[in-house]
Amino acid sequence: MTSYLRQAGIAAVQQHAAASHDGTWVSYGGTARIALAIILLAAAGGVAYAGIRLPLPIRLAQPGRKVWIIQVVAWLLAIVALLVCLAAEVEHARQEHLLRAVPANPIAPVTFICAGALFFIIIVTSPQGGWVALVSAVAGALAAPMIFELPFDLIVMARTYPPIPPDPALYRVLFFAPLFLVELTTLSLLRLSPLVRLSRAAFVLFALMLAVFAVWGLAGFGYPSAPVPIALNVVSKLLAFAVAFSLFLPARSRDQAVAGTAEPLDVPSVPVG
Repeated sequence: MTSYLRQAGIAAVQQHAAASHDGTWVSYGGTARIALAIILLAAAGGVAYAGIRLPLPIRLAQPGRKVWIIQVVAWLLAIVALLVCLAAEVEHARQEHLLRAVPANPIAPVTFICAGALFFIIIVTSPQGGWVALVSAVAGALAAPMIFELPFDLIVMARTYPPIPPDPALYRVLFFAPLFLVELTTLSLLRLSPLVRLSRAAFVLFALMLAVFAVWGLAGFGYPSAPVPIALNVVSKLLAFAVAFSLFLPARSRDQAVAGTAEPLDVPSVPVG
């Protein structure tokens, strides 16, 4: 959902740009792309190391009824805030004559298909049926794209194109601040499912996603309008959904996903707030 809003919002304020500015953000070049790749590789290594060192699996503490309601209301309010800020940005762009057609987004079908497939898989494989299975499937399908979107938006935030006068930084904040709130509150919905466990598989898969980001960054982290960025975008998006799916796997299956058929370690779950 936020992927669509970001595409619609940023694209709505773009001019017809030169080929180097194809899409909704400016690609990295020169030493900037090398620095981005190094940072992303370091982050991937840090995530992988954490997956090795932490006492896993970690069980998320279940919220009470009041906290449950607060989380859902906060998520809805964040969406409303994003829509309001998006409307204000688009209106200002219209006044500045910066409106243009939404560019093609070849990754959107992949996102929607994966979300639908993940919803179905969690429903079918859930060890608990009824309300628990439904909440888990909804939370998983909504949170999976955010696993991709949050680091992705941090990478492209300062490079969205074109800058909107009179204060480009202000208008970037106007859009991305509520967008980050939507992404964080959507990820927080995972706490509503008693099935979610942070496992080594989740850490390894997320590290792999960041490694693909690093390759994408070394290639300039360009808009998915050419074969290479399209392929890297799709692969990283699939890994994000794999991370989400790993959160709902039974402990034995999660460990086997990383260690083949080896017996899983008998590590107690550690509740966190």
